[in-house]
Amino acid sequence: MPEMQKAGYTAVYKTKTAAVYTGAAYTIDGCATFFRADRFSLVKKYEVEFNKAALSLSEALSAANQKKAALNRLLKDNVALIVVLDSLEAPDLDQPGKRQLVCVANTHIHANPELKDVKLWQVHTLLKGLEKIAASADIPMLVTGDFNSTPGSAPHSLLANGRVDASHPELATDPLGILRPPSKLCHQLPLMSAYTAMASPGLAPAAVGRDAAERHARRVEAATHEPLFTNYGADFSGTLDYLFYTANSLQPTMLLELPDKGDVQVNGHGMPNNHWSSDHVMLMAEFSFKPQ
Repeated sequence: MPEMQKAGYTAVYKTKTAAVYTGAAYTIDGCATFFRADRFSLVKKYEVEFNKAALSLSEALSAANQKKAALNRLLKDNVALIVVLDSLEAPDLDQPGKRQLVCVANTHIHANPELKDVKLWQVHTLLKGLEKIAASADIPMLVTGDFNSTPGSAPHSLLANGRVDASHPELATDPLGILRPPSKLCHQLPLMSAYTAMASPGLAPAAVGRDAAERHARRVEAATHEPLFTNYGADFSGTLDYLFYTANSLQPTMLLELPDKGDVQVNGHGMPNNHWSSDHVMLMAEFSFKPQ
């Protein structure tokens, strides 16, 4: 934050609800959202602690052993941060006095690949909270973060398609019965992934040269049009991070070009390295408000 303040940014931050042991010491991280103080003012923030939702869910279970099993599986200390911002730019001359709000949700979903039900439950919980905000105000939304879920996974399907098909193989992992019935795994937000928008006529940023478009096509999956990777470490390479937006109210105008694996390798090894300080690549998009 001290460095970002030099560029005119301020921040809202939510720490996870417990520290983790890294092998040398305990440390704690969280989710931060930075915004330009001369462009936006903070209207409201919502701190989402998935542990609180887990406690509420466990209270609804009757048997003590069921409650214990639910808490053991669901208490993972992941969080999400939701901020509602008010644009300080000149108001619409056709609608004087009307505020231009935007809602930004930022999360880091649980990482354990064995706990697919926990990942989906956390994403579903976040989306249900965002639906409540959308019901109270017609507000553009950005939903972003490290979802620790690959394209085509149940959490990604829920985000991108608004539902999870009942036949999705990941629904088979549900020892607590928290994903049943599958028909409840849905939302009404018109979400679109910023990087898949490049494949959608009328949604892609307008000023894209043919060379850049061809490079982009080589760096995304054919099925989902998501990046081939956003995480490239020693043991895993794939896409875990996404930048979703409400396509009825926002339009991507620029995207940061995706790298090839060769761009991020040093001596045949992935990230982090001397040139890339994280094992994740940066996703970046610029948006404009659509006329209402």
